[in-house]
Amino acid sequence: MALEKASIRNTDGGDPVVFQFNPTEYTFAKQVGWKEADTGGADVPKSTFTGGKPIVLTLKLFFDTRETGEDVRKKYTNKLWALALVTPGKKDAKTKKGRPPVVEFQWGEVWTFKAVVTSITSNFTVFDETGTPVRATCDIQLKQVEDPNSYPFQNPTSGGAAGHRTRVMSQGERLDSIAAQEYGDATQWRHIAEANDIDDPLRVRPGVTLRLPPPTGL
Repeated sequence: MALEKASIRNTDGGDPVVFQFNPTEYTFAKQVGWKEADTGGADVPKSTFTGGKPIVLTLKLFFDTRETGEDVRKKYTNKLWALALVTPGKKDAKTKKGRPPVVEFQWGEVWTFKAVVTSITSNFTVFDETGTPVRATCDIQLKQVEDPNSYPFQNPTSGGAAGHRTRVMSQGERLDSIAAQEYGDATQWRHIAEANDIDDPLRVRPGVTLRLPPPTGL
């Protein structure tokens, strides 16, 4: 039985970055905000909850292209670095400024979440006779940007409710036509756009995998 490959998917479109080797370990971390009030002379101050902090996922990855002789940067690490760079033509809906893509980590039935790359470090350790790197390790850190309870899981078996599906956008399709087919209501295109972090529905490229959340108001 083949091992399920882990990957990081760019939710703005494009092929996912599939890892050559699955992580040997990964770490989830979360901080919780509490504000301490003036003790007023007491030994222990009262604490007030100020809100949860985003979950941070840290991955340690390993890549090796010695068998094929390919440049490990072109084959693997450059694709990860692209996830930390501003996407051409993509602007934040609120600030109207450019931003790197929102991504999603996926590994079989492992819980997934929408995140952004906040840190990436590549270490090249083996080179061929021309100086081309053929082995690398990569530490990447992802910070959660959305509560997973507010959008469906990509894999229904990973905890999402029944009816959560995905659909690959075909050439010539529009969000309103997809909404009409899936929900019988073309106005649900806004719901699809929000669930997929789409700012401009007219610029969604064919091949993009769309989440189809449960309809609203039906």
